[in-house]
Amino acid sequence: MNLKTSISSLMKDLFGVILLVFFLFLFFNIERFKEGTFPVSDVMLNVNTIFLGIVIEAVPFILLGVFVSALIQIYVSEDTLQRYLPKNAYMALLPAAVLGAIFPICECAIIPVVRRLIKKGMPLHVGVVFLVAAPILNPVVAASTFYAFRTDLTVLYARMGLAFVLAIIIGAIMYVIFKNKDQLKWTKEELTGRVVLPVETAKKPNRIKQTFYHAADEFFLMGKYLIAGAFIAALFQTLLDRNILLAIGSNEWSSTGVMMAFAFILSLCSEADAFVAASFGNTFTTGSIIAFLVYGPMLDLKNTIMLFAFFRVKFVISFMIVVTAVVFISVLSLQLFVL
Repeated sequence: MNLKTSISSLMKDLFGVILLVFFLFLFFNIERFKEGTFPVSDVMLNVNTIFLGIVIEAVPFILLGVFVSALIQIYVSEDTLQRYLPKNAYMALLPAAVLGAIFPICECAIIPVVRRLIKKGMPLHVGVVFLVAAPILNPVVAASTFYAFRTDLTVLYARMGLAFVLAIIIGAIMYVIFKNKDQLKWTKEELTGRVVLPVETAKKPNRIKQTFYHAADEFFLMGKYLIAGAFIAALFQTLLDRNILLAIGSNEWSSTGVMMAFAFILSLCSEADAFVAASFGNTFTTGSIIAFLVYGPMLDLKNTIMLFAFFRVKFVISFMIVVTAVVFISVLSLQLFVL
């Protein structure tokens, strides 16, 4: 790593730490600020509250994700992946969607897992399926959606069914576009690490220590982008005039787009977003609420920043366009022919 890269990385880390410390300071002194001891605007206090809410909500799942990622790095070999994945590109899409239903991982935590699996040899399009399916299809999200909409399970069935089908469609489209070309951003150290050492010179490391080392390294790497994404999402939530969006959310077309925009900006954890969606029940159509619940876990502001950090720009932009178009068209079709 050259000096310029080192300084850039250090500045990013330092910015993330300063930002977090600043908001924690505001959080622990919030009563003093409200009493007027220190002059802080209501806008800043609201940004602080939303920012810390997003970070505190996401950190446990990020920890889960980086530990799963570390376990994959240490215990799962490239040969194992190649052995169990179907050779046919399209046949591999279905098992990937089914696998997404097993892991209780949200949209933030899934990024390090998918990134690690792709580095281990998982095809890009299979990783995409896992990326969009796991945050919705897992049991925790299903349970929270059930409790939030237990009086009308149409939303639950539509959310889970659409997520499963659309994950496969999105994976297939991304395969057509990229044909499994490498779309990850590799550091110099990672590229060096891809060179396999001769058997006689390779040392057998302590696997438990290596797991914790990789988890810690991944956590701090992901953490700074989570903090940046949470900060931007908090600013949008505070400064955006929601009345404008509510005013154009009265018909099927506009309400679907508005709720998808809400899902992107609010950046809610998929385990909790159903309860927020339920609060919009009297304002927006059922289809638009389904769009909120399907689109948000696949793509939101904070995970978009993380995607740009670890994947190539062309891939991320293509992914955003494909996910947005597929979800929008499918929800409109659902409203026209089913709901």
